[in-house]
Amino acid sequence: MGGSSFGVLFRVTTFGESHGPALGAIVDGCPAGLPLCEADLQRDLDRRRPGQSRFTTQRQEADQVRILSGTFEGVTTGTPIGLLIENSDQRSKDYSAIQQMFRPGHADYTYWRKYGVRDHRGGGRASARETALRVAAGGVAKRLLATQGVQVRAALIAMGHEQIDRSRWSWEAVEENPFFSPDPQMVPRCAALLDRLRQQGDSVGALLEVVASGVPAGWGEPVFDRLDADLAKAIMSINAVKGVEIGDGMAVATGNGSQLADEMVADPAAPGGVGFLSNHAGGILGGISSGQEIVIRLAVKPTSSITIAKRTVDVHGQNQQIQTKGRHDPCVGIRAVPVAEAMTALVLADHFLRFRPPQPL
Repeated sequence: MGGSSFGVLFRVTTFGESHGPALGAIVDGCPAGLPLCEADLQRDLDRRRPGQSRFTTQRQEADQVRILSGTFEGVTTGTPIGLLIENSDQRSKDYSAIQQMFRPGHADYTYWRKYGVRDHRGGGRASARETALRVAAGGVAKRLLATQGVQVRAALIAMGHEQIDRSRWSWEAVEENPFFSPDPQMVPRCAALLDRLRQQGDSVGALLEVVASGVPAGWGEPVFDRLDADLAKAIMSINAVKGVEIGDGMAVATGNGSQLADEMVADPAAPGGVGFLSNHAGGILGGISSGQEIVIRLAVKPTSSITIAKRTVDVHGQNQQIQTKGRHDPCVGIRAVPVAEAMTALVLADHFLRFRPPQPL
């Protein structure tokens, strides 16, 4: 299957299905000498892990990552890093009733049209279970970026019509609630919303924001390999993501140049001696980082795995009604937070390795 590899110099290939025996990844291009052990990757995997609250799928997976290659005595060797996570709580029988039918809003139909094979067990390769290895690989990228003073963090800023109050933004709060919300006062509203939706058998979408700080000016390539283009591709590759914006994003369509141009001033204390009075561009100009914070927002659609009966067709082209059973997230945007961090980190790690400072003639 094509499309399972990502990156140029820092390159990741993943494999595995939702109900297969294991998921795996190869991380190629990581420089030698980087301190790395399994515990370094486990924190983000634990943040993404299912079954940690009543607000996510109750599938019970330890998501314990194993490093199979590419390290020796606690540091990377420069050779490919092999990562493996075993699946342990598959319930394929939950999907036996729909093995001949396509779930609306899922990739069942499109995968069948492309490959002619129907893996009905939890979505197979198209399942969000695949993102566990992205998070593990992203952990390697985060370790590499940390050597350059770069930090990547994400938060859930809206769920349905519930939105945060930015005046209460707290990165500490993000790690203290099950929704990764930076606004503690939004937490009980989200809890009430999801409890109500669970009773109704429905789901809801979410809006996430990723902030990368410490990225120096100069990362990114011109024209087709622009940093923002690669970030947009990476974020759009995440399951259920239907929209991405950088900086002010869609709002620039209703703004004026006098408002949105990020004015510049001489600032001896700023990197490169240049400061900015605003960041409408989201830290990227002409596809190259400006030295400001990189800001990305992504819209995650409601999961289509709901218990409300919906119309569909089967593999024989006959009309059917389908009701999805099993264990599913009422809001997949919650566990997408560490995935969005991971994909952002993978892009930035790749462009860090591709960056060559200008040399005097």
